[in-house]
Formats: sequence, C-alpha cells, structure tokens
Amino acid sequence: MSANLINPQPWERFGAREDEWRDWRWQQRHAVRTLDEAARQLALSPEETEGIRRAQGLFRFGATPYYLSLADREDPACPVRMQVVPGLAESRVRPGELRDPLGEDSHRPVASIVHKYPDRVLFLAFDRCAVYCRHCTRRRIAGGGEAPLNRKALEAGIAYVRAHPEVRDVLVSGGDPLLLSDGRLEALLGELRAIPHVQLLRIGTRVPVANPMRVTPALVATLRRFHPLFVVTHFNHPKEITPESRAACEALVDAGIPVENQSVLLRRINSSARILTRLSHELLAMRVRPYYLHQMDVAEGTEHLRTPVEAGLAILDAMRGYTSGLAVPHLAVDLPGGGGKVTLQPRYLLERDARGATFRNYRGERYVYPEPADSDCRCPYEDKYFGERG
Repeated sequence: MSANLINPQPWERFGAREDEWRDWRWQQRHAVRTLDEAARQLALSPEETEGIRRAQGLFRFGATPYYLSLADREDPACPVRMQVVPGLAESRVRPGELRDPLGEDSHRPVASIVHKYPDRVLFLAFDRCAVYCRHCTRRRIAGGGEAPLNRKALEAGIAYVRAHPEVRDVLVSGGDPLLLSDGRLEALLGELRAIPHVQLLRIGTRVPVANPMRVTPALVATLRRFHPLFVVTHFNHPKEITPESRAACEALVDAGIPVENQSVLLRRINSSARILTRLSHELLAMRVRPYYLHQMDVAEGTEHLRTPVEAGLAILDAMRGYTSGLAVPHLAVDLPGGGGKVTLQPRYLLERDARGATFRNYRGERYVYPEPADSDCRCPYEDKYFGERG
C-alpha cells in the first residue's frame, strides 16, 4: 500500500489539487458548512451530530477545509474540533448569558461602528469568517442574524470616524475583514488613513489561523501601505500553529507589520498552563507577541466552554517566573453589559505598612519593598510640556 493512501495529503482528503488547496478563495468557497460534509471528514459522535443539527438557526457552523484538516478525525476532545463542532450544550442558554455580552449595541451609533472608549472605535467591516468559533462573542453579527454589513454601512462608518476628531485608533474587525478582496480592503484602509486624526489602524483577524493562504504577497503589500498598522490575530492552541500559519505571520512581520495574539481561555481546550506556555513560546518563535488571554465572554450558549476567573489567575501564576515576561499575556475580562476591559494579575502584593509593601514572588517567598519617605509624585515639568489643564 502506498504511503499516500495511508497518510493522504490534506488536499486529497477534500478532493482538491495542491494548487487549489493553496488558493484562499478555493478554501472559502469549499468551506465545510453542513452535517453531511462534516461527517465525511470527521467520525462525528452522536452528540456532535445532534449539535450540528441544533446549531441551524442559532449560529453558523463552518470552517475552511484547511482548518478542519487540523482536527483529529476520531477524537471529539481535539482542541481544534471542539472550537468548530457545536455540542448539545450550545443550544441551551444559561442564566447570565447575553445575546450582546459586551453591550456593544448600546454604543453603536451606526451599524459598522462600536464607540465604547473615548479615543478609539471598533469598525465592523465584514460579517463572515473563515471559521465560526463556537466561543464567538459576536455571533449575533457573524452568525447571519443581522442585515449584512454592506458598502452603505461601511461608508457610514467612515463618515462617523471623520466627524469625531477624538478618535485616534481604529480597530477594523467583524467577522473577519481580511476576507474582503484586496481592492475593497485597500479602499477602506485608504479612507481611514486619509482622516488626519486617525493615528493608528489595527486589524482583528483569524485568517492566519484558519485560512493562512489569504496572506498573499499582494495582501501584505496592501497592508504595508498603511503604517502604522497592527494585526491582532487569534491562536488558541499550539495545534493551530503549522508551517502555513507560521509563514503567514512571518510574511506580515517581515513587512514591518507587528502581529499580536489574543487567545480566549477555553475550558478543556487550552485551560492549562502547560498548553498556554507552549503556545506563547511558539508564537514568540515566529515573532508574534502573546498580548491578551481573554476570560471568555458570556455569549449565549457558551457556558460549557467558560472557566472560572480563578482558573485564569492560576494559569498566570504558574507561568510567571517559569518563562519570560514576554511569554505571559495579560489576563483580561471584558465586563458584561459594556463595562469595558479590565486586566487581572495573581495577588503578589500581600500587605502594606510603615515598613513598606510586602510581596510574594513566584516561589511564594516574601520580600519587603521599602516605600520612599517623600510620597509627592507630581511632575513639575508636566504643565510646561502639555499645557495647563483646562
């Protein structure tokens, strides 16, 4: 028996040629979206089969052939498979879960803009994804439940940013904005970059993870025109780091585009210090900074994937001191209902008294930091540099 029949190439599993497999448009056109298609690629359990059936009308099911090829065909506990295939628990809404868990809609002056913070906005550029993650916080948009984000919606968003000079930072997200064509993406970024008060552009995308073929030389050249521009991507598990995803991230970094990663803490998928440390190390090896570890948002149907807050703190505690600070992400909670993001750290400050502040280190040893006698922290040059406060 030939080696190819024992270990077929991923494109052979999907009846494709290698050149088709490496075409990002082919990946999107041939995304696995139905129960029958999924059953041809995975040995689905009865729970997974019923989960896919029940997902209809709740939240899109789908993934590129590339991303699905990373899943273990036999084991439902595979961390890639658990992010793609809905389980029965997803069809149950638990107390405290919300359709709009981050309170975005109350800060949405036009369909494509969420303006929650004083100096920055979220620009919703597209409502489709390369993979529909079962932990998605924006499923009301990416799930197809709203009117599509069309050209008129994008024009309204650009007009909003242009009319608000306090906005200096625009995060373009969705859905996944890198699924727009090069031309549409260039037009959008060009309009935003032409606004004088917009200093920084960011793109939130899972394309390097789920359809890395999209990161073509033409796309990289397009993005490079709009510096300063950051790409924020979303690897959750070391299994998602492949030669293809590594090449996509390195192509961006080589072009001077910083890439940062935001992971979501997912129960039974990556809720382990060993897994997240390995992920951080592999990200840093391809020059991607581990930025945030997100406590999962309280989106409807996702409680089975959420961890207690204490689990994230314990993971950071287990990482700190045993790997470099660059490898330890910020643990962030985006407060339900629109309260915004807060970050958490394990408790290192134990007490404060006249002697100073007492801390514990990563080994649990106690150390005293003496406080200075003079506590006046005013900066005398501040008003001269910035001007007096109004």
